[in-house]
Amino acid sequence: MAWIDEIEAPDASGELADLYQELLERRGKIANILKVHSLNPQALKAHLDLYMTLLFGRSGLSRADRESIAVVTSASNKCDYCVNHHAQSLGRYQKDPQSLAEIRAAQDFTVLDPRTRAMLAHARKLTKEPDAVTQADLDTLRATGFSDRDILDITLVTAYFNFVNRIALGLGVDYNEQELQGYKEAT
Repeated sequence: MAWIDEIEAPDASGELADLYQELLERRGKIANILKVHSLNPQALKAHLDLYMTLLFGRSGLSRADRESIAVVTSASNKCDYCVNHHAQSLGRYQKDPQSLAEIRAAQDFTVLDPRTRAMLAHARKLTKEPDAVTQADLDTLRATGFSDRDILDITLVTAYFNFVNRIALGLGVDYNEQELQGYKEAT
């Protein structure tokens, strides 16, 4: 439960019921971060469309890259809900426990390859000090192999998780182990 009213799936009607059904078919369940939008189905739809585009759409970034950005951004914001959800997803792609620990800590990325290190350092800086980002930061990303489209996607995924973290933190969206389990991989 969040700190505001939410409409549960059995009580949903109209557009909200349709969105919930789509979520159940695509993902196998309805995440609390989406259920918190239930009082505004149009916002839920827009949020879901943005999520699917940024996390699952065509990109030069891998799913592991995008989940890593999600975890680092969320850890930088101290959003346990998103850290735990996306660390769970990242575990499908990143099998090294030390790398996972570094990403979850959003601190020193010493065991990560230079490309991933640069990407995550940029996501952390954009989250914690957005006004300090300069063209030189983008040049660093280019030097590690990122195209301008990749840089756009890094920025969009980082910005998206800053947005979502504030929803989760601002509305008291919670999770438990059961809520973290059982999602289907989106297609």
